[in-house]
Amino acid sequence: MRVDVLTLFPEMFQGPMSESLIQKAREKGLLNLRVVNIRDFALDKHKTADDTPYGGGPGMVMKADIAAKAVRSLTMEKNKRVILLCPTGEPLTQAKVNQLAGYEQLVFVCGHYEGIDDRIVPLIDEKISVGDFVLTGGELPAMIVIDAVARRIPGVVKETASVEGDSFFAGRLDWPCYTKPENFEGVRVPEVLLSGHHAQIDRWRKKAALRSTFLRRPDLLAEVEFNNDERALLTEIIGEPN
Repeated sequence: MRVDVLTLFPEMFQGPMSESLIQKAREKGLLNLRVVNIRDFALDKHKTADDTPYGGGPGMVMKADIAAKAVRSLTMEKNKRVILLCPTGEPLTQAKVNQLAGYEQLVFVCGHYEGIDDRIVPLIDEKISVGDFVLTGGELPAMIVIDAVARRIPGVVKETASVEGDSFFAGRLDWPCYTKPENFEGVRVPEVLLSGHHAQIDRWRKKAALRSTFLRRPDLLAEVEFNNDERALLTEIIGEPN
């Protein structure tokens, strides 16, 4: 997958995008990441990319002409998506991540200051928000989306089952995980996980995931189509003390 990032602060991407699975994906050629400095398209000697808002008010607004030049400078694949990271965008979900993973190219436009001149919208395919809060810019949200999408690229995560077991992948949270030591400060690993009985372990994990979702994010369950076994497990959970 090709990913282009348009930002006023390209240095912010050097660390996070050069570590862990993201760096391995880049080394394998699975993720082609390019970070472009929007200021390079400003014509004045100060590389001015923002100005005061029409109508008055605090803050600065990124200029539409500069941002548009940056977007238009990119070579676009046919199967691409241009995304503006901003608080007014559609909330990021795993379903959205899965959808974005199907594109050949993603272009992320990182807003900053009070935002970008709204006349840039015709060049944008969609807006995405990573939550109901405000950050100083779209750089961190862009990194979040890139990381989440990269996990869905075949070959980035070694074991496919690991991705499919992630929280939100199947509309529910993940089950608790344990490793050595078996006894940590008096708390032991659940016996079923030490039993070697794969059917019982699978049932425990499914029930633990459903319990976690039921108690913490019951809203997610409204979108899930349960099979008979899952309905039975959920009935058990509802009847148990929290």
